[in-house]
Amino acid sequence: MRCMHGQSSTEFLVLGLVLLPLFLIVPLLGKQLDIAHAAASASRYVAFEGTVRNGGSLQPWKSDAELAAEVRRRFFGASTAPLKTGDVAGDFAAHRNPLWTDHRGNALLPSFAAHVGAASLRSQLTAPTGAAFASAMGLDTANLHTGSVRVRVADIPGLAPFDALGLSIERQTTVLVDPWSASGPEAVRRALRRERWTPTSPFPFGLLEVAASPLKLIPLVLDGADLPEIGRVDPDLIPTDRLR
Repeated sequence: MRCMHGQSSTEFLVLGLVLLPLFLIVPLLGKQLDIAHAAASASRYVAFEGTVRNGGSLQPWKSDAELAAEVRRRFFGASTAPLKTGDVAGDFAAHRNPLWTDHRGNALLPSFAAHVGAASLRSQLTAPTGAAFASAMGLDTANLHTGSVRVRVADIPGLAPFDALGLSIERQTTVLVDPWSASGPEAVRRALRRERWTPTSPFPFGLLEVAASPLKLIPLVLDGADLPEIGRVDPDLIPTDRLR
């Protein structure tokens, strides 16, 4: 029995050595997932900023440097940070998220400028069908606004494999925006009934009316059927069954 004295203490110490890294890693993974969630939210902000501040809007598109500064302060700083124009996040504790630290209390994002970046892009709609219809109706096809945010999480010395992980988190959000706005029903009617032939619109509305004209024979074949109003464009008309 004497040789068994201290067995429980020995087992506890061995188990503690095994579980200690787990206790350090699990909270760290949660913090990295939280940073990834903040990056996704920030990418949505950058994308939607592009929809209202693009090159054709009344306010010019913000530069990537301006967007990055706003993202660092509003999404990666302290949750109590006020929304101020031109506000910049500082590399000190008052501006940092207090949860984003390692087990030694070192910041996972020690430098906002070096670890958080943002970029915006306005690209062309390349889907064949969508581009053809947009061009035929005179709509702008450069209406894909993409916001991307990249975050580089600092390595943690002395905690493998996080001491040489080089973790980089990138999230992107793309918003499809149609910048065309009609001045009234007549503008809608003109856009839909374009009669001119273009390489992207080889079938003008008039030709489609001619091709669909056999449908007008339906009332002659089916008793009580309504005559289809082929070619009628009435933006303000509401179907009768929707007024009930």
